[in-house]
Amino acid sequence: MAETAQKSSTAKSSTAIKATTLGKQAKSDLPKEIFSEPFHEALVHEAARADLAARRRGTHSSLTRGEVAMTTAKAWRQKGTGRARAGALSVPHRYGGGAAFGPKPRHYTVKVNRKARRAALRSALSIHADRGSIFGLDVAGFEAPSTKQASDLIADRRGGSVLIVLSGPEEATAFKSFRNLAGVNVLAAADCGVADIVGAASIVFSSDALDAVTARATKIGAKAEEVAA
Repeated sequence: MAETAQKSSTAKSSTAIKATTLGKQAKSDLPKEIFSEPFHEALVHEAARADLAARRRGTHSSLTRGEVAMTTAKAWRQKGTGRARAGALSVPHRYGGGAAFGPKPRHYTVKVNRKARRAALRSALSIHADRGSIFGLDVAGFEAPSTKQASDLIADRRGGSVLIVLSGPEEATAFKSFRNLAGVNVLAAADCGVADIVGAASIVFSSDALDAVTARATKIGAKAEEVAA
């Protein structure tokens, strides 16, 4: 039985990982060192949490009792009124008073080690490759912005959220074609994070965007060997 499992794992590792190009029969090869990573749940959670936290602006602010516009005079005299003693009206438990332990501007960034972030990115990409939910896009087919053309290309993928990853300004025509479609999120390769990848039902990469994302997901050791070569 161990031999059977070993043979099946060997056959799986020898099978080429491919992605279908939308609107065409052609398929492009995906690098195995990126798209065959085992799923690391803890790393993916950590990286996705860091991505979402980094997007928070952290500009929320509330007034403390020292910042509210209110007189500092004593509410009424200490004795002789029959009421309880009262000092400043700016205390938190009075109407119009300052907030006690209210939010103040802060950052929400969480540090994630580079090796962990790269492993999480490979895991997220490998899940889509295993499910067959990763596709290629020929941006040269968009001579002018066309939402109808873009909608026809992903007509079979509209059952869930679709993430379109493009490389940059040179693919502005394709960007304008997809950006108005409901359920479609268009991002530059530099802005595509683990949270975006795991949150999408399908991912569509242009050729340049795929190269950019896989370069970010490359293992540190392999990257050092490429530089040395």
